[in-house]
This record gives sequence, structure tokens and C-alpha cells, in this order.
Amino acid sequence: MVDRRDIGSWLSGPDTSGISRYPGERLGLPESGSGSIARAGRRILAICIDWGLSLLISNFAFGGDEWATLAIFGIQQILLVGTLGYSIGHRVMGIHVVRLGGGPAGPLAGVVRAVLLCLVIPAVVFDPDHRGLHDKAMDTILIRI
Repeated sequence: MVDRRDIGSWLSGPDTSGISRYPGERLGLPESGSGSIARAGRRILAICIDWGLSLLISNFAFGGDEWATLAIFGIQQILLVGTLGYSIGHRVMGIHVVRLGGGPAGPLAGVVRAVLLCLVIPAVVFDPDHRGLHDKAMDTILIRI
């Protein structure tokens, strides 16, 4: 026979057992401090710094050509994230790109992340752990340092 426990109650609300309390919990990362997920504010400021530097270089070297600005931004991301694990904006904001296992991002991740980041859409579509499609594609994550 079916009873109330089988059906559930509208008073109990939806099942929230699979929902994490904070970004990165499902990945085993701390809620705050070093090693935690870099939140949107830090990420947005970091990309603004990187874009501003690219625009500055483009204005002096290429007369502000928008394609040159995008190319400079992409090259900056490829070289710096691929080798050091962070761009200038990331460093200023105290965030670092690493693989989910904790290792360095690497050159291939730098290239793929930069190409997808230049397409913009993968960067603004993200999951509950604040990982954009460009991070998910290379199994990377932005953490606080």
C-alpha cells in the first residue's frame, strides 16, 4: 500500500540532497581562503585588467585595432596561463589556473582556454562550481592563492 512517505509532502519541499552548499564543495575544495574557487568578482576584475593591458598595447602598436586587441589578449592568455598558470590580471587578483588534480594547467590548456575565452560565450556559461566551458573543456579551475 502507498503511504504518505512514498509520495512525499509539499511541505517538505524539493529534494536538496544533491546540491552543494558552496561552489567547489563537490570538487573537495575549501569554502574560502587559499585553494577555494575564485568567485565572479575576482574573475571579472582579472579579465578587465588583462583586456585593459591588451587595449593599451594595441593602441600604441596598432592604432587601437579591435582585432589586434583580441589577438594580443589571446597571446597573453596562451603564453602566461600556459607557462605560469596565471595572467597578469589573475596575478593581481590573487587567482591561479590549475588542473582539477592540482597540477599546472600546461601549454595545451593555455591554448584551448584562450581560444574559447576569445569566443566569449564559453566564459559566460558556467556551472554551479563557477567553472566556465573553457575551464570544463580542459579540466581546469581558477582557485585563490
